Amino acid sequence: MRPFLLMFLLIFTMAGFPQEADSGNEDAKMVQKIFEECLVSGDTYHLLEHLCTEIGPRLSGSQGAADAVAWTRQVMSDYGFDRVFLQEVMVPHWERGAAESAVINPSKSGEKTELRMLAIGGSVPTPASGITAEIIEVMSLDDLEGLGEKAIKGKIVFFNRPFDQKVISTGAGYGGAVDQRTRGASAAARYGAAAVVIRSVTSAMDDNPHTGTLIYTEDLPRIPAGALGYQSADKLTERLKADPKTRLTLTINSQWFPDALSHNVVGELKGSERPDEIIAIGGHLDAWDVGEGAHDDGAGCMQAIMVLRTLQKLGIKPRHTLRAVMFMNEENGLRGGKRYADLAVENTEYHVFLLESDAGAFTPRGFGVNASDEVLEKLRSFVQYFDPNTVTHIRKGGGGADIGPLHRATGTPMAGLMVDTQRTFDYHHAETDLFENVNRRELELGTAAMAAFIYLIDKYGLAADGPQSE
Repeated sequence: MRPFLLMFLLIFTMAGFPQEADSGNEDAKMVQKIFEECLVSGDTYHLLEHLCTEIGPRLSGSQGAADAVAWTRQVMSDYGFDRVFLQEVMVPHWERGAAESAVINPSKSGEKTELRMLAIGGSVPTPASGITAEIIEVMSLDDLEGLGEKAIKGKIVFFNRPFDQKVISTGAGYGGAVDQRTRGASAAARYGAAAVVIRSVTSAMDDNPHTGTLIYTEDLPRIPAGALGYQSADKLTERLKADPKTRLTLTINSQWFPDALSHNVVGELKGSERPDEIIAIGGHLDAWDVGEGAHDDGAGCMQAIMVLRTLQKLGIKPRHTLRAVMFMNEENGLRGGKRYADLAVENTEYHVFLLESDAGAFTPRGFGVNASDEVLEKLRSFVQYFDPNTVTHIRKGGGGADIGPLHRATGTPMAGLMVDTQRTFDYHHAETDLFENVNRRELELGTAAMAAFIYLIDKYGLAADGPQSE
């Protein structure tokens, strides 16, 4: 009787073991498979190489943007996604024109110094002959009010506040200086300035200027605006110390055109149980007209595609409908994200979750979430399945510019992939944002982290009552 009793007790104990343990082991194995698939195949990397080196710059309204739309649509169709479609969106169309120039006019010795400069995105042009004027150096927008029109009128305002190198979180350094780029031109125009230049918003101390968008205030004159490389800004500062009457000649050849027709590109894997409930993963397909838009945000777009493709290759049939969305016009208008949100509301689509990658192709560290505390705690329970060399935290606060409009309209929980950002603003909006500056393993780890996160959300949902129900 004793052997029989022992066997009975063993079977009874195993039958009563919590399902979560078996499921957790299964999930851990699947997350490992996802990471192995991405790291071995390198498919995200190969897609990004084509986007960057064969298509290249793709600012909204450009031929590059149109080519990227057609190519990503074809890629997802070739993968056999259940549905691939376009969403029409009218986008702004600005072109840089011939190369800009910034020249410090002759010193007492007759020396001319050329500086490295890019027009800030959306800048109006200078006259063909350029603008030559004395420079007034300030450290903030608030400084202008103290100086007043008498000191500023007719001059070129030089905003020289640098990226704060003391901060560990580079996003804080960027946020602390970017107002000079976005609002500096109109702030200076209010006091009669002829033009503005800024120290580029970058953590790098090289001489690669960084562009980005500016925002003109409607009731003020539009004046030309350029961004200087870090070392060029240093040169200008030193010259001003030696000669406060130093003059600068700027030439910008940009042009605005009528709005152009473009598209968001969407690919779907249909949900097996909840097809009308959508989990969207995206990045923005447009990129500035310098560099190749590798980190910003070709990487995020290719990762979104490969989240779906990786699950497809592993034979995982999602419960919810999964969407990969290539948003258009994040860089200088956000019209793609707004259009996606408008159509979702208009068509009464129900989105369960939104995820965006737009911080660069660097090592994943976690996810920043904008959702209720209950949803946040549920998502935090998934950290246990990740290798500690990848995702270690899920924090409150985050998301993405393109998914923000739908989140604000419907309250849909959203998250952004958080990466090691120490190099993000070295390349951000610069000519150096090239495919050659992307590390294959870091990029693929990001894809895998997103795919694993979506796998777990799709399987367990977002309800706070445990992993076995939604």
